[in-house]
Amino acid sequence: MAPPTSSALSYRDRAVLRAIEAGRCEVSGRVGVALVIDGLGCSDQFVGQRLVRAGLVAVPRPQPGPARLTASGRAMLLLEAA
Repeated sequence: MAPPTSSALSYRDRAVLRAIEAGRCEVSGRVGVALVIDGLGCSDQFVGQRLVRAGLVAVPRPQPGPARLTASGRAMLLLEAA
């Protein structure tokens, strides 16, 4: 599956990618990919799953743990900055 283009990502998706890049995001270990940003549960319960399926975020094993950007996720942020 090819990663989405920068324009295909919502503002929230891009904000979550930036939070992950900054080290502010963890995967909670609950069912699916529930994200915790700055100690608070992410209000979009599907954003983690969406970004993982797109190949932009890697889930830590075992969970819980810090979320990490994949190479595609980092490239997406570079595209956004350009």
